[in-house]
Amino acid sequence: MSRKLFRSKSDAMIGGICGGLGEYFGIDSTIVRLLFVAGIFLGGGAIFIYLIAMIIIPKEGEVR
Repeated sequence: MSRKLFRSKSDAMIGGICGGLGEYFGIDSTIVRLLFVAGIFLGGGAIFIYLIAMIIIPKEGEVR
């Protein structure tokens, strides 16, 4: 069974990226969110990664 990465609808604050990554890797989405916030303060690259992920990763239930 292959897992697919989706943006979460149920565990979303902004775009569902952190919730989707948490579900995909089987960890709490709060940890993923904290990592993104740390990435913002440690250089700002996380903002661009998040925006690109919002464009590339489909929402849960959508087919691309």
